[in-house]
Amino acid sequence: MAAGIDCVEHATGLTAETVPLFAEHAVAIVPTLVNIGTFPGLAAGGEAKFPRWADHMRRLHARRYATVRDAFDAGIAVYAGSDAGGGLPHGLIAAEVAELVRAGLPATAALSAATWGARAWLGRLGLAEGAPADLVVYAEDPRQEVAVLTDPRHVVLRGTVLS
Repeated sequence: MAAGIDCVEHATGLTAETVPLFAEHAVAIVPTLVNIGTFPGLAAGGEAKFPRWADHMRRLHARRYATVRDAFDAGIAVYAGSDAGGGLPHGLIAAEVAELVRAGLPATAALSAATWGARAWLGRLGLAEGAPADLVVYAEDPRQEVAVLTDPRHVVLRGTVLS
């Protein structure tokens, strides 16, 4: 915290002792729960050579939802990120939002973590006069059911309809 960090990716190591510090210093987290879902497989692959590490990875995986929920409940800003592009494919943000809901975030908070809240945190314009028209259109309201995020009807980027 003394180094002035503003965000921690994964945040799997948060504890009852560090959650208040993150909240006090306004350190956001990007949990990457889709990525953390791969921990049991990673642990199995490394267990023979690194049994303590494998056990540690399984413990982090087992408490992943409680860790994120505790952070959110403490007032820590939570944003969505999937860690895609390395071992995971791109296009996983809908799954990440669903994982945030599974962790206990309200649907609107999970949506904000991937959309308007994330844009504001990154210093990007949101829904404002003169802002770029970036939007995604769904057949149903994702605030009611985040699963609809996997089936966008239209995507508009800077005012251009892409699909």
